Amino acid sequence: MVDVPIAAPALPAGAPASMPAPTDRTGTGVRGALRVAPGATVTLALAVPAGSIAALLLPAAVAGSVDAVVRGDSASGPTVRLIAVLVLGLLAGLLAEIAGPGLAAELTARLRRRLAVHVTDLGTGSRNPFPAGDVTSRLVGAAPDAAGLVPSLLGTLGALVTSLGGIVALALIDPWLAVGFLGGLLPGLLVVRVFMARATDLFTRYQAVQGGLAGRLTDALAGARTIRACGTRDREIARILAPLPELSAAGHGLWRAQRSAVAQVLLLAPMVELTVLATAGWLLAEGRIPPGQLVAAAGYAALGLGFLEQVEALVGVAHARAGRVRAAELLAVEAAGYGTARTLPPGGGELVFRGIRVRVPEVGSGGGRVVLDGIDLTVPAGACVALVGASGSGKSTLAALAGRLCEPDEGEVLLDGLPVTRLARGELRRGVAYAFPRPVLVGADLAEALAYGRPGADPEAVTGAARMAYADDFVRRLPAGYATRTDGLALSGGEVQRLGLARALVQDARVLVLDDATSGLDTVTEHHIHEAFRTGLADRTRIVVVHRATAAADADFVAWLESGRIKALGPHTELWNDPAYRAVFTREERT
Repeated sequence: MVDVPIAAPALPAGAPASMPAPTDRTGTGVRGALRVAPGATVTLALAVPAGSIAALLLPAAVAGSVDAVVRGDSASGPTVRLIAVLVLGLLAGLLAEIAGPGLAAELTARLRRRLAVHVTDLGTGSRNPFPAGDVTSRLVGAAPDAAGLVPSLLGTLGALVTSLGGIVALALIDPWLAVGFLGGLLPGLLVVRVFMARATDLFTRYQAVQGGLAGRLTDALAGARTIRACGTRDREIARILAPLPELSAAGHGLWRAQRSAVAQVLLLAPMVELTVLATAGWLLAEGRIPPGQLVAAAGYAALGLGFLEQVEALVGVAHARAGRVRAAELLAVEAAGYGTARTLPPGGGELVFRGIRVRVPEVGSGGGRVVLDGIDLTVPAGACVALVGASGSGKSTLAALAGRLCEPDEGEVLLDGLPVTRLARGELRRGVAYAFPRPVLVGADLAEALAYGRPGADPEAVTGAARMAYADDFVRRLPAGYATRTDGLALSGGEVQRLGLARALVQDARVLVLDDATSGLDTVTEHHIHEAFRTGLADRTRIVVVHRATAAADADFVAWLESGRIKALGPHTELWNDPAYRAVFTREERT
């Protein structure tokens, strides 16, 4: 990742207060389901009502069989109808069991991909206000929760349709049966409504706190060596687990809400059923309904109460709604768009920063902190400029602007006269390449990792870049050379940095940005690499964030930054006469 000092403070839970309420961008609704998995969606949409129809036909089929037996008629016809209804119900249930999980899996995969692409486009800094652990929790937890919305909704709607059908069937048997049923149903609907509101709120709160805890854990894992060196293990564990009481409160609150809803439904359901059965018995005694209808009334009463007994399904809907909110919050953060220019403009890599101003948000500060203010800088094609300044002066932020790893609040950056915002994604990456202080080797083996920014690069280009970065020798000493697997590969910090340099060189971009990319090297090796770049990359523009005077001396000229402004511009040898300039390197060495 880029070492850009513009990351917003880690948010303990959810989106910032200033973020607008997110609309649904997750694509996990019915339209999204039809686009992603039309077959599974249609199958589930047909299976659920088919199951409802089978459930509603079953009491009538049983009633027909009972009446046939009571009358002494042949039961073969009613039995065939009963078997047909049972087969329909079993088939519908089987299809729903297959299509539901399949649809959820397809939607989860699509949403996770969208979230991953969006997070990559956001990058680091003020555009992405969510800490890494929280983002991970949204990818891992919120995505599958949100993807379960359509199956959960269809299941709940199926239960609702079945319940309404049961009530209608009771009314068709005798209106008094429906009256007796509805007298107990209305309080049950109130119970369900209250439960859904509480459950959705508690699930959202639970997931937000869980994301904050994941963020703390991610920070601790990244700083595991520091924690061990400082002997602060117990204190760090306490910091990580600090949100547990809040997490526990949300979880227990959900359990209490579910327990209360289940208890109320369990008390209400028998009362409603007894009322319906008593009414049906009275109607039977009065001769207003046959015996089979008494059995049917019992079945329809149970179906009518089915919606109230769908607490688990309602929990699934609440979980899905909370996951949707969490995923939509992340997708609502606007990523910088790319241009449409698919050809780099003619030129040799001249880079112009014009009127640049960059702010980063801060907690409690309305306008945020200004990191860069009024930067005007031209880097001629083929020149090497060293960015020098104390920590927090804006060096890495300025370097990040060239490849749009962060965006200016004001001003623009031009590559050979064309604003970088007008370049398509691929052209921008071919125009500007980066090497970072802590590069991550992405790829199955070293050859693939070095060609990561330029897939399909010629092996000679890969080995040539490694030689220029002084990495070829130690790579060839590895057991499998460039075919060495990256998983579990133990390399020193300096060796990894040299591989990061080689990866940037393989991209063959017009502009090469080295953001403190040689800080892990000894002075001699760093000087050799800069000399190799000077002779081998004479036609490349280079921006180098440096902390050593020797590295600044290797550049064509220096841009000295202080408090977000360019204090001076000129060759290192001239600036060295200024005691304040020399003091910058003294402070950096102490740091």
